[in-house]
Amino acid sequence: MQSSYFRVLLWSVLIAAQFCAGASAMADRVDPSDWLNRMGAAVQMTSYEGTVIRIQDGKAEALKVVHTVSDGVIHEKVVAQEGNGLEIIRIGNEVHCILPDRKSVLVEEWDDQSTLFSTLPSSEVRFGSEYDVSIVREDRVAGRQTILLAIRPHDGYRYGHRIWLDIETAFPLQTQLIGEDGEAIEQVKFAEISLNKEIQAAALAPSYSTENFRWFNQPSRHVSHELETEWHSRNLPQGFRAVLVQGEKLPGNEKAVTHIVYSDGLANVSVFIAPGDDQSAEGPSRVGGSNSYNAIIDGHRVTAVGEVPAITVEQIATTMGLR
Repeated sequence: MQSSYFRVLLWSVLIAAQFCAGASAMADRVDPSDWLNRMGAAVQMTSYEGTVIRIQDGKAEALKVVHTVSDGVIHEKVVAQEGNGLEIIRIGNEVHCILPDRKSVLVEEWDDQSTLFSTLPSSEVRFGSEYDVSIVREDRVAGRQTILLAIRPHDGYRYGHRIWLDIETAFPLQTQLIGEDGEAIEQVKFAEISLNKEIQAAALAPSYSTENFRWFNQPSRHVSHELETEWHSRNLPQGFRAVLVQGEKLPGNEKAVTHIVYSDGLANVSVFIAPGDDQSAEGPSRVGGSNSYNAIIDGHRVTAVGEVPAITVEQIATTMGLR
């Protein structure tokens, strides 16, 4: 009887080993760009529910996340597991930030990017010019088999990325933003997750009755129009180019602001140019992996901001000028 049990156990181990070897061989045969294509589709279309650990500036926070897409519209609920019990309810671009301890709701407008994965690369990244991408190894995250992709920059003007993709679905189960020293600046990691499960409407509803809460509407940025501008950077880091130029009105400011987006295909830097000469506002600032730099040029305040190293935003901001 005992020998029969061990034979079954041995067969189970052999079958599992063959399955993993097959999955590994499949992963090795797939081009990294194909993985990125699959990942982009998975982030857009996958329904999931799980617990995420997000680490930024050495501080970790746990978030419960429920996410689904219906008729192309994102429905999402994010609940902080510590602190004040913040809840974020998202339907499309409208977001309700519920602060139960203050009995308040802040209504904001977000873009179409993912709440958790807004900095993920796409297959449009020009690997081989500014970055290299490779499959490093297989690993396990949240109890699921993953493939680890590494994106390495060629210089210090951009960050690297490590992305653990679920082998079955290509959904990103862990992401890291990597600095010049090879250490993670920011990290998002699922501790547990259910993928492609049916999400009930009740799971996306607020946990609190907000009937007697105070509601605040956050003024949105008003994009007036695309425009041509004489403003440009005289010394852009290699690989960056202007991909968007538009006029905007920022909340609390009636004067139009010129907004230029520079991109290398993965990293983006936004430059805002507005009248102003407050020299006390000059200099750098940083939150997590996001850096910004303010400079006063020709009577204008120039602000460059992006998830790039500090040297990048400083070089772009301080070299802006009129043609």
